[in-house]
Amino acid sequence: AGRLRYYSERFPIAEIDSSYHFFPTRQNLALWLDNTPPGFTFDVRAFSMFTGHPTQPASLPRSIREEHEELANHKGSLYMHHLPPDVADRLWEIFASLIQMVEAAGKLGVLLFQFPPWFHHGRESFDYLVACRKRFPDYKLAIEFRTRGWLSEENMQETLAFLRQHQLALVCVDEPPGLKTSVQSVSEVTSSIGVVRFHGRNAETWEKKGIMAEEHFNYLYSDDELREWLPKIRRMAEQAEKVHVIFKNKSHDFAVRNARQFTEMLASSP
Repeated sequence: AGRLRYYSERFPIAEIDSSYHFFPTRQNLALWLDNTPPGFTFDVRAFSMFTGHPTQPASLPRSIREEHEELANHKGSLYMHHLPPDVADRLWEIFASLIQMVEAAGKLGVLLFQFPPWFHHGRESFDYLVACRKRFPDYKLAIEFRTRGWLSEENMQETLAFLRQHQLALVCVDEPPGLKTSVQSVSEVTSSIGVVRFHGRNAETWEKKGIMAEEHFNYLYSDDELREWLPKIRRMAEQAEKVHVIFKNKSHDFAVRNARQFTEMLASSP
């Protein structure tokens, strides 16, 4: 709580990443909301199962595990197709009730859906994005892709038009270029909020297996690399009501250092 309070006195926004791994408790959410000032914003990452990632049974809410022993005792990872439709609906409803707490406090930014590399451009994926929008019709959703097909020369205009049609914010990323699971760096606004996430440019560790998650993002941006984004962010700000800029290079204190640098650059540049 003390660290969050310290952080929120210096920055206007934070991303709740833990909600990808497990549902936060109401007590923890209340603590986060109480320890941040009025006007502070939380972007919230969607639960892993909602974005097609493998999910451990222990990550399901306790109420679902207690009511469905076959899920609690499932060997290996769970995916949405393992859940009966009524249980899947219940999972979405529990998550929505937690999001409503953040919204009621006036501190909800976007719900971030970060999809895996196997979520490919195509009709089935478009339909799933529409289903996500229908689950949360009143909230701002942001969509991050991890495969290049979505923003290829052939598909980019279709992707952007679809996102704009459904008021889904494209997450613009800065990450190692040219890799199988990295996406082209663009600066497009497709909803009322623009979103940019800086993951670092560590090509050596980006796709490396068997390392700690933080090592994938072990990268400190230089001033020149950050400065590249100043005109892009300003253009996005002209098209959007707000632009959320999140630093995810979470190794060491790199994210905080770069966020502070970038904030100072924005304040001092014309």
